[in-house]
Amino acid sequence: MTYVTIGGVTVGLMILAYQLTHWWPGRKPLMKDPVRHAAELLPFLLAWAYGALTVLGIGGLIGWAARTAVWITSWLGDVSLVWGVGTDAGQRAGGTVYLPLTQTGGALVLILTVIVVAAAKKSKHGASISRGAWCGMTLGTSAGIAGFAAVPLATAANWLGGTVYGVM
Repeated sequence: MTYVTIGGVTVGLMILAYQLTHWWPGRKPLMKDPVRHAAELLPFLLAWAYGALTVLGIGGLIGWAARTAVWITSWLGDVSLVWGVGTDAGQRAGGTVYLPLTQTGGALVLILTVIVVAAAKKSKHGASISRGAWCGMTLGTSAGIAGFAAVPLATAANWLGGTVYGVM
């Protein structure tokens, strides 16, 4: 499993802040139609969950791509912290061991990969989906609140994978 550094978490939080700022409709429109405006965040949130799942011990090309994205993001974040604000770099932000995916949970992530790639290419929300997956990869193994979402996500993926493959 690849752990993210403080710089990587910083980049993940910047992606999240960008997405929320870009999405924010304003107080009055949000109060007038909260369901429609909240639904606009759904592609980002679903892609975030997918991104978090990809760093939970997935092997192969998907795991390699996720670990590489986390490594590059952590490196870029560390460089920006050192050169941008003069702090130390390379401090690990992950502090707990997460529930690994089972074989059927991993198979479900493979299916989700096809769905996410197709949705990012065909949907009008493609940029939001890409940012959500990237944000999920960087924050999925952090020790903060976002990292705690990894356990229920892995449990759900393992259960759903076992249920789907158990029925077939």
